[in-house]
Amino acid sequence: KSQDRAGASLAPPPSVLSPALAFARGNMRGFAARALRRHRAPVLPAAAGAAPARTAPGLSHALGRQRRCFAEAAPAASTGRVSQVIGAVVDVQFDAALPPILNALEVEGFEHRLVLEVAQHLGENMVRTIAMDGTDGLTRGQKVQDTGAPIKVPVGEQTLGRIINIIGEPIDELGPIETKKFYSIHRPTPTFTEMNTTAQQLLTGIKVVDLLAPYAKGGKIGLFGGAGVGKTVVIMELIHNIALKHGGYSVFAGVGERTREGNDLYHEMMASGVIKKDKAPGSKAALVYGQMNEPPGARARVALTGLTVAEYFRDEEGQDVLLFVDNIFRFTQAGSEVSALLGRIPSAVGYQPTLATDLASLQERITTTQKGSITSVQAVYVPADDLTDPAP
Repeated sequence: KSQDRAGASLAPPPSVLSPALAFARGNMRGFAARALRRHRAPVLPAAAGAAPARTAPGLSHALGRQRRCFAEAAPAASTGRVSQVIGAVVDVQFDAALPPILNALEVEGFEHRLVLEVAQHLGENMVRTIAMDGTDGLTRGQKVQDTGAPIKVPVGEQTLGRIINIIGEPIDELGPIETKKFYSIHRPTPTFTEMNTTAQQLLTGIKVVDLLAPYAKGGKIGLFGGAGVGKTVVIMELIHNIALKHGGYSVFAGVGERTREGNDLYHEMMASGVIKKDKAPGSKAALVYGQMNEPPGARARVALTGLTVAEYFRDEEGQDVLLFVDNIFRFTQAGSEVSALLGRIPSAVGYQPTLATDLASLQERITTTQKGSITSVQAVYVPADDLTDPAP
């Protein structure tokens, strides 16, 4: 009871508390009323037969100012500067918004066209990119422009008989490729409803293959073997037979192989009539090269460029296309090099931790759809003849 009396004696009497509460309530009501008057929209005179409209000048002015700020900041966000160069990996710092993953960037004022592909977002407005060409001569502070889209390459019949590189530039010294159709090299996999599940045989013209190990349209065939056993020779024979007897289109992707083999293949195709000389019509094959001397970024993406060219013939022209990849192991090898430069922790035998994902992004796009098919023959180098290696 004594404690209750002490607590009651400490509390202010009602005569003191009531004026304080009334004063606080009055201040709150006044503040709310002033805020309401400040943001209340005046009623404008309405036209005859129209309902009165309300506008909020304060709110619309603020929104308009915000839009103008965003519009002024958008061009600046697409330009950055080189911050660090580590071989084939280049760090670029942007002033504001960062370009999305897989976007293509171009270095301004460089001795040749250098395309960078965004691979990682780092802190402090920094992105880590993979160079598609050599970075010799690249210095810190050079301007980099965001293209706003992934790497795009020319597609269509104008690519037949031509040799292009990873970014779609012709490297056969026959002038530019005159086409208005460009595809991104990163494309979605066909959905289940777009695929065709009927099994059909693809006649190759090689008797031992057609009789003992027939190829299915839309399938993927691997030619396993060590160095110098004849994988490339079989691929060249298949291209010759498919082009002359079947009449279909072929796309050859040279991934990390010898430049001499690519040169021999091109001249043998011209000698056999698969490729017509001097851009004459009637060519049946397109060549995409990213050879052994190219940086790992180009070797890791050239197979996607060749697949994109083949996808156009399948999806837009309804063709049964043959895609040759020589060598798919070099695709994995280039991915391992890039992964190490990006700072990822390696997995078994030193390969990249994303080995299965990288291969799936390529292989799942090779399939038969309701419109056409892509049948892929891929040479698979077996390192040290060890079939237990994770890559083969």
